[in-house]
Amino acid sequence: MELRQLQYFVAVAEEANFTRAAARLHLAQPGVSAQVRHLERELGQPLLDRSGRSVTLTEVGAAVLPYARAALAAVEGARQTVAEFTGLLRGQVTLGLVSGAAPERENEVVSLLADFHDAHPRVDVALAADSSERLLAALQCGELDVALLGTADTEPPAGLAFQIVVDEPLVAAVAPDSELLAAADGGRIPLAALRDRPLISLPRGTGTRGALERACAAAGFRPRIAFEAAAPQLLAGLAARGLGVAVIPLPAAAAGAGLRTLAFSGARPRGRIALAWRAEGPAGPAARALLDRLRSALGTAGGPGVRTAAKP
Repeated sequence: MELRQLQYFVAVAEEANFTRAAARLHLAQPGVSAQVRHLERELGQPLLDRSGRSVTLTEVGAAVLPYARAALAAVEGARQTVAEFTGLLRGQVTLGLVSGAAPERENEVVSLLADFHDAHPRVDVALAADSSERLLAALQCGELDVALLGTADTEPPAGLAFQIVVDEPLVAAVAPDSELLAAADGGRIPLAALRDRPLISLPRGTGTRGALERACAAAGFRPRIAFEAAAPQLLAGLAARGLGVAVIPLPAAAAGAGLRTLAFSGARPRGRIALAWRAEGPAGPAARALLDRLRSALGTAGGPGVRTAAKP
């Protein structure tokens, strides 16, 4: 019994047609048919019923199909394992990245991806930039292998693992003539001081926006968002022109020219960036290798490292 015979048999069973199976395998149809017949003769039983308009499995064929698939999967797993140990990784990795939330982390990721490509030139890395909410959904359904995203939580959703890599307090960034400065007590204001004021924030779906909305709800009001943008530096610039109060992570406020920052008293919302992946780990060796590099390079902020969702 040859591996290619099992491969041809599985392709015909899945396509229910020899011609389509041959096209899928990039082979001539007579060759595929001949190899499947060799397999049937070796096993001593017909595996396929060719009497109808489409090819169907016989009772024996239906029983053999799971074993054929398992054999092919085992061979592919052996190849991937050898690739891991030899460093000749192949395949594709899809990395999600929330844009604008942590420019310093984005620069680290770019450098790391360049180094990873040099070490594994046969691996294609695809980048997907989106909101944190959509990145989470893409991770959960398997469209992404790893993502760097914003979160209002320290614990991940079910089925995912988090490594918090940025954990910064959110502050109110205002123009030098803002009346909030006079109302501050020791450079601090209660979150309720933002009630009915025009606020400047990252878009909905980002971790920072989620943290702001959650904190405002706890304080008994809904934030009045006047401006939103994906880049914290742009938000800082709007606040410096007196167009509202920017609620942004402290490093972004500190970097803004012509800004004054006020910390929050009482409940203090925080902006977090998490490296996220499926709790069982990425499926392929290339994705696992990239995740290992990301986890090592980006480190951990704010306490214990990897957090996985609690089991129900």
